[in-house]
Amino acid sequence: MENLHIVFWLFKDIGWCMIWKPLGIIMIIPTLVISIVIAWRTRQLMSELCHNLAITFWISANSYWMISEFMNFDHLTIHGWFTYKHLALIPFLLGVFCLAFYYAIWHPKHPEEIETL
Repeated sequence: MENLHIVFWLFKDIGWCMIWKPLGIIMIIPTLVISIVIAWRTRQLMSELCHNLAITFWISANSYWMISEFMNFDHLTIHGWFTYKHLALIPFLLGVFCLAFYYAIWHPKHPEEIETL
């Protein structure tokens, strides 16, 4: 499943790069769904869960950013210099917070977890 996930992710980004809107937008669904399934399946190990949630947030941010460019609203201003493209920072930062939580809080208190892999 993880290998297929990479294939979908690559096709999504190829669609974005080549401005093939239907391909890019259609590939969001399997890419995001599989990343959620992978996160769910790895929920028993906090290290895997946090990293897979960060990937899910990354794909979400990346997909929103792609759609904002495809639909030509990425450059529109919300306030000051902040544009609609910058809203992708929300899921990007959620991913960073997942990893910060793991490395700063969880892992130091549970160093034995990595041994269970």
